[in-house]
Amino acid sequence: MNPQSPDAAPDFDLRAYLLGSWVVERSLLDLSAGTRGTFTGVVGFTAADDDGGLRFREEGTVSWASVPGGPAGTPFTGPASREYLLQPTGAPDTMDMFFPDGRPFHRIGFGPRSSQDQHWCDPDVYRVSYTRTGPDDFRYEWDVTGPAKDLLLTSVLRRTNKAAA
Repeated sequence: MNPQSPDAAPDFDLRAYLLGSWVVERSLLDLSAGTRGTFTGVVGFTAADDDGGLRFREEGTVSWASVPGGPAGTPFTGPASREYLLQPTGAPDTMDMFFPDGRPFHRIGFGPRSSQDQHWCDPDVYRVSYTRTGPDDFRYEWDVTGPAKDLLLTSVLRRTNKAAA
């Protein structure tokens, strides 16, 4: 999809686009150790009780060929989940993402100026890039660098159903 498509317009309704259920496939690459992993699961964006926000809930299974930071050659497979809260920014084409405890995380958007953001998590920097690839799919990539981590995490989400606003 062309980055200058309608989703890049300031009147693109990001909240309406995200609302619903998605499947997620994520590739995990620990560049420092040369190990690979995957995450497969589901993501739900549901309406928050107040002011136009969304709740983000992801759950699934993570698998590593070799546990990062663990003994070499020790595979790992197990459940994984996470939650965030997305809040309106005043512009319909972006939302701010927060950790469950209210700490700011980053901004999400698909426009030319809103598709990239970063988060400092001492001592590492998390850089994210979002791309809307179609009306029912998008991807985002985290490039995590610093003295503690060197990761590339690429997620592809595909809609399973659209929720009512």
